[in-house]
Order: sequence, then structure tokens, then C-alpha cells
Amino acid sequence: MSLAASPIRFPDLASRTVMTRRAWWLVVLNFLIPGSAQVLAGDRKLGRFGLGATLSLWFLAVVALVVWIFWPAVIYTVFSTTITLWVVAAVLAFYAVLWVVLTFDTLRLVRLVKTAPSARAWVAAFTVVVMALVSGTAAYGAYLATTASGFLSSVFVAGPSEPPIDGKYNILLLGGDAGPDRDGLRPDSIRVVSIDAETGQAVTIGLPRNMADVPFDADSPLAAVYPEGYGAIDGCEVDVCMLNSIYTEVELKSPDMYPDAVSQGSEPGIEAMRDAAEGITGLPIQYYVLIDMAGFQQLIDALGGVTVNVPEDVPIHADETFTTVAEWIPAGEQHLDGYHALWYARSRHGTSDYDRMARQLQIQEAVLAQFNPANVLSKFQEIAAAGSQVVKTDVPQGMLGYFVDLASKTKELPIVDVPLVPDNGVDPEDPDYDYIRQLVQQAVFPPEPEEPAEG
Repeated sequence: MSLAASPIRFPDLASRTVMTRRAWWLVVLNFLIPGSAQVLAGDRKLGRFGLGATLSLWFLAVVALVVWIFWPAVIYTVFSTTITLWVVAAVLAFYAVLWVVLTFDTLRLVRLVKTAPSARAWVAAFTVVVMALVSGTAAYGAYLATTASGFLSSVFVAGPSEPPIDGKYNILLLGGDAGPDRDGLRPDSIRVVSIDAETGQAVTIGLPRNMADVPFDADSPLAAVYPEGYGAIDGCEVDVCMLNSIYTEVELKSPDMYPDAVSQGSEPGIEAMRDAAEGITGLPIQYYVLIDMAGFQQLIDALGGVTVNVPEDVPIHADETFTTVAEWIPAGEQHLDGYHALWYARSRHGTSDYDRMARQLQIQEAVLAQFNPANVLSKFQEIAAAGSQVVKTDVPQGMLGYFVDLASKTKELPIVDVPLVPDNGVDPEDPDYDYIRQLVQQAVFPPEPEEPAEG
């Protein structure tokens, strides 16, 4: 059939059957291959432009899919930089506008008045719904890209990447709890996570906040002040000489010890805690993550809550003295909102710091499990808004894609936990740091299994 005889471009205007069938062809083609309706029945210049844009988008999507299947870290890296996200937002906004233009032009080409009366409403409704679905999805994607860009800029620094040391990335996790009865912030949850740079195997080392006589490596500014350990001989400048007081002392009283901390995306108190964690574990720490425990409540609510198995009833306190119980979190499997999850992690009434450490790890693992693509995408706006208020870190944007890919491997493996508590042979108030470093080394660098002898 020649183009001149084509019923799409030159239909029989007097036949409602032909015009109705043509209308459905055009609106479906506009949905499946935007631009094709114009090439076949309208402005060929606009059609070629729309068709070229559509084919270009398909090509990019196929390339991205192939790269994601074989080299997922590349995709994660590309889409975890602010510049790329702004480019993505601009491209999606362009396609959203283009699809609106092509859809309205398609509706013009349909000539509804020439179609069967019973089909007009259906054709028009289908066209509008498809336009809203396709263009609306692109516009929403552009909005998410700009939101993600703002989130990344507010949380992650623009700095050089650190290489793994001995095949490991060691990250200091601090759960900060300022509280109305405290002068400044004190980390109530202190943990070092060592992650194998290839396999993603994670080892967490739980550091009790009441550890005494904390040692410092020779290159730490605190080593000159406390050569025998934190408060071991001369005492310290705060009321209680234990691990989580180091942050407060340095941040409020001696920030000049770490003059470059702020310019490097950190704080003097955080750098002091990094030095303390390195002295305790013997591990060099490349990055830190500080989580505001009060803001953590918002993040859990944004995720839709977390599910944990509560081993025994846990109290929620009525006041900051942690003596009066307002209500209880009952034993058993519980789905906790942010308020109850936070209290589950920090409750003190009738319990020990070591119990709290175990509960905090439980909450952290539950939150990690909640971070799946479907959950994050469906609640991205709320998660990003909460995350920008909750998290402070010196992980550079350039490493974010790599760590996202590594985290996907970590989720598939059991996490090895090394709590430095009495049940593990450690007395935090009179610690044997040589023994502690031995425990850490055995967990982080386990001996290779021996090959069975032949014969």
C-alpha cells in the first residue's frame, strides 16, 4: 500500500468505522512509540524529533540495564552524584513536556468528532490517562532526582576517596544522644564496622560507652594529654572519665586539638572518638557516620517502622531519670514505630548497658533489612527528608555508589558481632586492650580453613 493510500494519513473521513479504528491505532502508537503517530499521520518533522527522542531513551535504558546487570557499581556511582542527578532531572523534565506535546497533537490528529459517538469518550479518556501516567511518571522522577541531589549534598562531602586498608573498610558508627540533661552530645552507641572490600562480609565491634583508660595511638593529639590512657593518671576534664565522654571533652573544651576537622566534614569530638576507636580496636578507621538518635525516630517512621523480636518486656521511661516506667514494649515479635524503636534501643530501667548494646545492634540490623529498593523508592521523599537531619558523615559522594553495591553483598551474608562486654571476656571498667585487639583481629581477619590432608 502506498503512503498516499494509507488510511492512517488519508482516511475516509465519512466512515466512522475507519476513523474510530484509526483513532485507536494513533493513541496506542503514541503510547508505545511516542512520535510514531506524527510520522504516520501528522507533522513529520515533529514526529521524527519525537521518534528520535524515544529511540534515544530506549537506547540509554538498554545500556543502563546491561551495565547494571554486569557492573552495578558503575550505575550506583553514576546515579549517586549531584551533577548526574540534575542532568537526569533535566532529561526527565524534557521528556515529560515532550510527551504532553505529542499526546495533545495525537488527540488533534484523531479527529474525535469523526469517530463513532460511543468511542469518543473512551478514546479521549485513554489518551488523557496515558499522558498523565507517562508524563506524570517522568515529572515525578525529575522531582525525585532533584530531591536526591539535595539529600546527597546535605549529607555527603565532596572529598577524595580512601582506599581499603588490608582489604577492609573500617567505619565508626556513633549514635548521638544530646538530651536536655547533658552539656553537649555524648555518643550512647559506639560501634566499629569492618567490611571486606571484595565480599562485603561485615564484622561489627560494639564498644561500651563506659570503657575506661582508653589508649590512643602515638600520632593522636590525645596521646600527649593522656599517655597512659584516658583519665588513667591525671583524670579528665569532664565529670566521668569513660569512652563516650571523650567526644564532649574535646568538642566543648579542646576543639583546637583537631583544627582541620570542620573543613574535612567532621568535628573535633568525632575525630577524638575516631582516635579512641582506633586505639581500642587496633583498626585504622577511614570514615565515620554519626546518627542523631532523636532524629533516628523520624527515619524509622519514614521507613514504615521496623520489625524486631523482643526477648523480654522492655520499659519506656516517663522521665529523663530513667526510673519511672510509662509503658512497656511486650516480649515477642513487634512492629515498632520510630518512638517505640528509639526507646527499645535506649531504655535503661532495670537493664544494663550491655543489654542496650544488643538491642541497638538489633535495631540497626532491622533498619538495614528495611532498606530495599521497593521500600526506599516508595517512601523516598520522607526518607531523604529524615536522613538529611539524622546522618552526618565524611563518606565522600564519589564512594557512595561503591558502598551501595558493597552493602547489597553485605545484606546477603551473616554479620559477625564482637561485643566488648563481660560475656566476651572483656571488663570495660578494667579492660585488657591487648586481649581486645586480639579478639578484633581474629574476627576481622579469620584464619583460612586448613586443607584436609590427603591420603
